[in-house]
Amino acid sequence: MTIHKVLVVDDSKTEQMHLTDLLQKGGMSVRSASNAEDTLRLLALEKPDLILMDVVMPGQNGFQLTRTISRDPVYADIPIIMCTSKNQETDRVWGMRQGAKDYITKPVDGAELMAKIKALTSPA
Repeated sequence: MTIHKVLVVDDSKTEQMHLTDLLQKGGMSVRSASNAEDTLRLLALEKPDLILMDVVMPGQNGFQLTRTISRDPVYADIPIIMCTSKNQETDRVWGMRQGAKDYITKPVDGAELMAKIKALTSPA
């Protein structure tokens, strides 16, 4: 699986721009959403190859949204990487239990993010 289209879900415009810049430099096209409602609307329009998911957002948080997406048969095959300032081990474990494939903490290191994306595309 090759990752071309990425959906960045983060309520911070600054973080959206930072991640978009990193991903575009890696040759990916990026769309962004700032809450669960926008995310679900964008998913219905175009299915991405990867979702980068913040946790702390207004309304439905990233853990809840990850669970919603990963349990929907239409979207369950989209890998989700949690991308959050929540850096406790319990947060990482909880994110993975909600369906995330990986977990990265902010501030995001570009090389680490690209390595995690590359790991998703490598055969297991």
